[in-house]
Amino acid sequence: MTTSSDRQVPEPVGDPGVVQADLLLFLANRTGRAWAADTDVFGSGGLSSLFAMEMVVHLERTYGVSIRGGDLRMENFRTVHRMSALVERLRQPAPGGPGA
Repeated sequence: MTTSSDRQVPEPVGDPGVVQADLLLFLANRTGRAWAADTDVFGSGGLSSLFAMEMVVHLERTYGVSIRGGDLRMENFRTVHRMSALVERLRQPAPGGPGA
């Protein structure tokens, strides 16, 4: 599967640990420090609301999801665990939609 920019989108996985590992690597590369999946990346200081928007763009482009409306709450982006849960939820087919 590819996006309009022809970037490879990871296939849906049953193991959210794959998404978590990917996000931990992304955060480490962007911030220069290691993170735990349950660390509040904004509450621990150093990351801004602007970085939250970068995370939204990263999640959408990398995982082929669309984050809109109520999903744009900061609570969904506080930890890698929460971000990976959001990605996994958004990658599920909508009830009654294609693939359901």
